[in-house]
Amino acid sequence: MRDHVVAVDVGTGSARAGIFDLAGRLKARREHPILMHRPCADHAEHDSEDIWAAVCHAVRAAREAAEIEPAQIGAIGFDATCSLVVRDRDGRPLSVSTKGEASLDTVVWLDHRATAEADRCTASRHPVMDYSGQFMSPEMQMPKLMWLKANLSQIWERAGYIFDLADFLSWRASGSHARSRCTLTPKWNYLGHVAPGWQSDFLQAIGLDDLLQRGGLPETAVAVGASVGQLTSQAAADLGLETQTRVSSGMVDAYAGALGVLGAFADDPERMERQLALIAGTSSCLVSLSTDAKPTRGLWGPYFDALLPGYWLVEGGQSAAGALLDHVVRMHAAGGPPTPELHARIIVRARELRAIHGASLGERIHILPDFHGNRSPAADPHALGVISGLTLDTSFDGLCTLYWRACVAIALGIRHVLEVMRDYGYGIDRLHVTGGHLKNPLMMELYPDVTGCTIIVPDMPDSVLLGTAMGAAVAGGLHPDLAAAGRAMTPTGQERRPNPDVRSGYDRDYRRFLAMLRHRAELDTMA
Repeated sequence: MRDHVVAVDVGTGSARAGIFDLAGRLKARREHPILMHRPCADHAEHDSEDIWAAVCHAVRAAREAAEIEPAQIGAIGFDATCSLVVRDRDGRPLSVSTKGEASLDTVVWLDHRATAEADRCTASRHPVMDYSGQFMSPEMQMPKLMWLKANLSQIWERAGYIFDLADFLSWRASGSHARSRCTLTPKWNYLGHVAPGWQSDFLQAIGLDDLLQRGGLPETAVAVGASVGQLTSQAAADLGLETQTRVSSGMVDAYAGALGVLGAFADDPERMERQLALIAGTSSCLVSLSTDAKPTRGLWGPYFDALLPGYWLVEGGQSAAGALLDHVVRMHAAGGPPTPELHARIIVRARELRAIHGASLGERIHILPDFHGNRSPAADPHALGVISGLTLDTSFDGLCTLYWRACVAIALGIRHVLEVMRDYGYGIDRLHVTGGHLKNPLMMELYPDVTGCTIIVPDMPDSVLLGTAMGAAVAGGLHPDLAAAGRAMTPTGQERRPNPDVRSGYDRDYRRFLAMLRHRAELDTMA
């Protein structure tokens, strides 16, 4: 009986696979690393064959650990970062690297090589920008495609298929060239609420009038939870599954996490309006769903049908959250490679120092966390991070103090996004947190206290995999629709409410945060 599904989540540094039953219980989870090539500061590249090999390794290991037979797997689904995979007309890799490594066919989501191209898209003021927060980020696909065509023209001429990474995985699994609304609408400027979804005048204006041909892109996109086919014989052999296994349409990783924590509200729009998914890891994504379009500036969206049918999705976030903490550890004299063990040591000592010093710990250190630009609400990929209040202290305690204040800065950035969302009419007061920050007790303390929101911590912490499992369960016909999957598979959660005793201190920090934003702008514009 096919009463289980496989969910695969491909992040920045690893592929993770989970085996779920139809009640959303995770039977086993396994992870395998993937490689990232950084030829220069703004370039980041993957080898999609390395990614596929990691996926297959993780899926095989998870199924064996779960002691589940291939005949029990009804469907498999994939989510991934919004990275860009380029293949030729025969489906073979084409290099996106300026160094010419043939296997490096994938531009990683965090790659900022296309900042100038993003600025050109924003300056176009085309109506599609109304559904992208009035700006274009270099983390989106159109700027990356523009850069590819301008700088690697021979590769562009040979291209036959260009995929969002999640769509590449569903293609590799099924052979289907279908693309998901979850990838095309938010990352490719495909408009899900009109027909045709591709805006040919926009593509012409940015020099990509031949994109659909070069990318092998279909005229329409498929919904989350749709089946794009079954596993090919080769994919089934690679994954250790059977060809009868259905393949679900791909999902953006953050949106899969949003489905994993918000799916239970799919058929209750009034309650859904108060909820927000905070997917906090290397970067931070804040995802909210509404039945009406709320145009914004500085937030991504609104995107229609990008996740749940009938809902508009809007996203805010930070390009560097966990990545900022890694950077602090790596750059400090008392730090080093930011391993999980070193992070844990720093967190333990930071908590000890807070017990000793209370609110005065690092109180004169103030940080703007925009070390990889500001995704929202400033929507400025050129924004820079700022640290004020350093001394000559190079001790381990000094590192722990700086780390603590970097955590505070990340939480203040989240508050800034939330307050702008409220200005645009989002009535959010409950944050469902998932991602790597669940393992960081400093961040989990700060999120409610700094934002003033009730935080819900799911009892099943890997909500990204869970959301992908929900989509797979619908694609496999194991649940009738996403609302039913959400009701059946969403876990319970624990509430954490703000501590009113510390509110005034964080309110003061937030005023200083806003003042630093003003001062940075003043310095940037000073003649």
